[in-house]
Amino acid sequence: AAILLKLGGYGLIRISPMLNPHPPNLMFPIMILALWGILMTSSICLRQTDLKALIAYSSVSHMGLVTAAIIVQTPWGLTGAMTLMIAHGLTSSALFALANTNYERTHTRTLLLVRGLQLIFPLMSTWWLLTNLTNMAMPPTINLLGELFIISTLFNWSTPTIIITGIGTLITATYSLYMFLMTQRGSISTQFRILPPTHTREHLTLTLHLLPLGLLIMKPSLISGLYA
Repeated sequence: AAILLKLGGYGLIRISPMLNPHPPNLMFPIMILALWGILMTSSICLRQTDLKALIAYSSVSHMGLVTAAIIVQTPWGLTGAMTLMIAHGLTSSALFALANTNYERTHTRTLLLVRGLQLIFPLMSTWWLLTNLTNMAMPPTINLLGELFIISTLFNWSTPTIIITGIGTLITATYSLYMFLMTQRGSISTQFRILPPTHTREHLTLTLHLLPLGLLIMKPSLISGLYA
C-alpha cells in the first residue's frame, strides 16, 4: 500500500502526458471509474469487520482521488496527486503497523472481538488517534493539502464532482472514526485482560511515520513540485 500503489501512480503520471490532450472516449470512463471507486470503496470500509481489510480498502479509496487528479492533467492536479501519494504512503503504512501491533498481542483482526485497548495501551491509543486524524485529512497535515488540490482540480474540470468528492471525504472521516472507536473504546473482553506490553521499536516506527507528516507541512514544496 505504501510503495506498490505509488508505482501505479508514477506510471499514470509518466504515461498520461503522452495521451495529452486525452481523447474523451478514453478519459471519461477512467474518470467515472475513479470517482465511483471513491464512493464504493469508502462505503465498503463502513461494513468491514476485519481491521486489515478496512485499511486496505481505505488505500484504494484514496488512490481513486489520485487517479482522477492525474487524468485531468493540470499542474494543480499533479501537485495534489504527488502530495497525497506521499502522505498516504506514510499514513497507510502507519495504520498497517498499528494493526500488526494489535494482531501480535490478540492474534485476531476482528474488530468486534478486540475493543477497549485504550485502557491497556494508552500511548498506543494516542498513535491510533493521530494516525486516524491524519487519514481523514485533518489540518495541518499534508493529506489535507493534497486533497484540497485534488478537489479544486476536479471541481474546475467538472462542477458536479464536488458532490462525489464531498461525500467521499465525509465517508472517509466516518470510517476513520469508526476504526478508532472499534479498536480503542468500549469495554475490553475478559480474555484480553493480560497482554504483552508495547515495545520501544514499535513507538519508534510510528514516530518515523508521523514525524515526516508533521514536518512536511512546514515546507510542502519539497514534495508538491511547487517552488516559491
